[in-house]
Amino acid sequence: MRRKAQQKTRRPTSRGARRPGRARGERTRRVRIRPNAAEAARRILARLERHYPDARIELAYETPLQLLVATILSAQCTDQRVNQVTRTLFQKYRTAADFARADPAVLMAEIRPSGFYRNKAWAIIGCCQRLVAEHGGEVPGTMEALTALPGVWRKTANVVLGNAFGKPALAVDTHVIRVANRLGLTATDDPDRIEQDLCALIPPARWAQATHLFIFHGRYTCKALRPLCDRCPVYEDCLWPAKPKRQAPGPALRPAARAVRG
Repeated sequence: MRRKAQQKTRRPTSRGARRPGRARGERTRRVRIRPNAAEAARRILARLERHYPDARIELAYETPLQLLVATILSAQCTDQRVNQVTRTLFQKYRTAADFARADPAVLMAEIRPSGFYRNKAWAIIGCCQRLVAEHGGEVPGTMEALTALPGVWRKTANVVLGNAFGKPALAVDTHVIRVANRLGLTATDDPDRIEQDLCALIPPARWAQATHLFIFHGRYTCKALRPLCDRCPVYEDCLWPAKPKRQAPGPALRPAARAVRG
């Protein structure tokens, strides 16, 4: 059991599924990186910031450990569903040691609504066992140390660094992949390369907030299958070949404010 928990858990993906963040047929209509991309990025972020002034992480957490666990659970799952799971989970498991000695079958049942619960349970247990053994039960604050933990990849590490530790970090999820490509700020589906492209265009001090802005835009306006182009605040900057002609320009709808711990 211990050996299995210590292994790096594979990212939960569905075999044969399209890469997340891309609508059907989007691969065949690839956007190239635009000229003057740095200037465009500044303009785009300014417009997104005006339309999403409350952009922030929507995972509920109070400690770095809670954010780490919640981010592991968020793979292929909505933040709202994760918050429903962690509302009771974090009352039972309060420390890394609590998760490290969890009964795998019990933890699987507790996190089942988040999907891929077997992989996620082993990832959480293995991650927290490593935290206890090598970091005194505390979440480390460096990329190298975080990505050495079972179940923790660059996206998860960047979420924790940027939000729990306030460090410059740009996390690339399904929404960031889609939005950055449609806006011509990158031309790849590879998350690591997208992170490099965006970090080269955006000042480090704005990396964490840029993540929130791209995610809010992708979640509430620039959706994968039915983007709300008529309400897009950066429609003129969008290079996506499949975007429809604008019928009735208007401001993007701002998501309703939610109470978030942390």
